Amino acid sequence: MSATYTWACFFLWISFATQDKTPDVIVTCSVSEECMLPCNFQPGSKVTVEWFRQDIVVYKFERTDDNSSSKEHFRHERLTGRASISPTQVSNGNATMVLRMSGLKDRGTYRCHVHTSEGEHDATVILKVEAPIRGLFLEQFRLSGYEEMKCTIRDVFPAPRVTWATEPPTFENLRPVTRKLANKKGLYTVDSRLKLLKGQPDLIYICKVTTLYGGPTWTASLRQREIRGTQGKDVTIPCSAPTYLINPSLLWTFSNGEEFSRIVSYDSRSGRSISTPPWDHHMELDNFRVVFGDGSLRLMDPRHSEHTGSFTCEFSAPYSSHTERNVVTIGDPDGQQRATEAPSYWWVLGVVAGLIVLVLVSVLAYLKLKGRKSKHTNDPEEETELNLAKVAAERS
Repeated sequence: MSATYTWACFFLWISFATQDKTPDVIVTCSVSEECMLPCNFQPGSKVTVEWFRQDIVVYKFERTDDNSSSKEHFRHERLTGRASISPTQVSNGNATMVLRMSGLKDRGTYRCHVHTSEGEHDATVILKVEAPIRGLFLEQFRLSGYEEMKCTIRDVFPAPRVTWATEPPTFENLRPVTRKLANKKGLYTVDSRLKLLKGQPDLIYICKVTTLYGGPTWTASLRQREIRGTQGKDVTIPCSAPTYLINPSLLWTFSNGEEFSRIVSYDSRSGRSISTPPWDHHMELDNFRVVFGDGSLRLMDPRHSEHTGSFTCEFSAPYSSHTERNVVTIGDPDGQQRATEAPSYWWVLGVVAGLIVLVLVSVLAYLKLKGRKSKHTNDPEEETELNLAKVAAERS
């Protein structure tokens, strides 16, 4: 009997001790955004709210009996002007603290303690402040002797993990170099570089970024190529989505180094494409093929002066994108013909120059020979002496 009574008293004590105790709450906020640390209690008169951080009071709120006045006390300079509690909500039993312009230094464990005429209440809030990925940038650079891909993520926390892949897959080891640098606010800039594999010019290079707090995985991929066409003849500019993209949208743009223009866009939700003048008279996009990942653009009646430049297609989906840059050169037929005819004139000039040189050599040889003959004719004494010496030599 006594044992049963003892256990009953124990469980009754536990129930009273925990009836006003709420479980820990985990709140995740983004840098520079507003955070709400919840704390609900049983309303009563003469309310005093204290917020602790690691057992140190950082904010205190007091309300008098007649509800006509209230006071705020900031016990920590870091929260001055950024933390607040709504007096109206306190009357309804809500002591939630609003923290504006949150930063990485605000991370930690907070405890809300409320004292009223009805009793006391405690709540613990674990605050996590992070800087999520806002964008992923992938570019191809040409350095001295080799080319490389560069994958960049800016102003993130914590520092994410970067991995590389190719499509189609390759058996060669990918050896990227990744650097993670933090600024004064504690936010990271991640720079990962990968040298292009030799002998495989048509590979798609894929950069994957995984967050450590369980957020979505960001993916970006890139492929570049060069295409040559002839003025007046239709040319197809290829663009294919990799397998990891599901039902993406598509955008084609053009740049000649000075101007940038949109060509056509395709919305995967509506299944419609919208072209931009004057490109609608020079291009053709098959919406049915785009659904299956083929966003190739047919360029009709291209012109050297108007359509030589960089054509870029971009497939996009939430947290993923694929870009293909096509450097297109449209040949000028008139310019090619002039280049073909030019060597014939040089050939004629070469023949003429050769004939002139041959004539000059012949003239010089003739003059030299004539000079020798005239010399022998103008010196008879020398010729007589030579003849006498020749006769004496024959007699001996």
